[in-house]
Amino acid sequence: MENFWTEVLQLAETTTKRVGSQLIADFGKLQATKKEDGSLVTKADRWADEEITQAITATFKDHGVLGEETSHIFPANDWCWIIDPIDGTTNFTRGVPIWGISLGLLYRGTPVFGYVYLPLLNHSYYGYWLENSGLIGPVGAYLNGEPIHTSTDAPSKSHLFNLCARSIDVLKQPFPCKIRMIGVASYNILLVAVGAALGGVEATPKIWDIAAVWVILQAAGGAFIALDKTEIFPLTVGQNYGKNSFPCLVVSREELVPVFKPLVEFLANSN
Repeated sequence: MENFWTEVLQLAETTTKRVGSQLIADFGKLQATKKEDGSLVTKADRWADEEITQAITATFKDHGVLGEETSHIFPANDWCWIIDPIDGTTNFTRGVPIWGISLGLLYRGTPVFGYVYLPLLNHSYYGYWLENSGLIGPVGAYLNGEPIHTSTDAPSKSHLFNLCARSIDVLKQPFPCKIRMIGVASYNILLVAVGAALGGVEATPKIWDIAAVWVILQAAGGAFIALDKTEIFPLTVGQNYGKNSFPCLVVSREELVPVFKPLVEFLANSN
């Protein structure tokens, strides 16, 4: 199976680099329109989703694909990729250089590999999380090929915690860390994985926002907490995930869950 994991990483790397090059050319130049759920989309999102889907199905003919801009139905395939072609479309259209391409590979409904590429930062994050999958393969989380790990620090006013736009009510109470708002769900969580922040919260992320980073965060030593107390994975075959949100807390280590969870668990009702 070693060759399989090499192919998976090569596909993710070459496809996101190729697609990212075109997206850089479109960066800050396209007008966005609103979808039914209120999120933004551009022709670049749709083009990138199609390009990534075609690359996956050409390489792995027995793999399914669930994409933000295409099908939201989780297929019956043992292996399925979940695609977010541009995570951070608002940043992308407004000329803010923090946005990324996110790919998560699931085995029987649970993510086992995640890859996120931020083209303008030239940062490639990826990781493997094979626990309880029955699979054998690589371990760990990486940034541009170098191992990464979450922070072991204790919270303080010199440490960071990331919010999303829908979680600012957190600030109505005293908070143990400085706050940052990234505007990109995957990067919010990746900053915890790489040790830059101690935690983060997303009030209404979709499955394509979290499939890849769920893997990378845990492979880096962090903890991913579903705030509505419902296990996210494995996904259910045949279910439409287009409207489902998954409020979540991420922290650099399990010991910090009781520190931060009481401050953000009201977001479980954000759906």
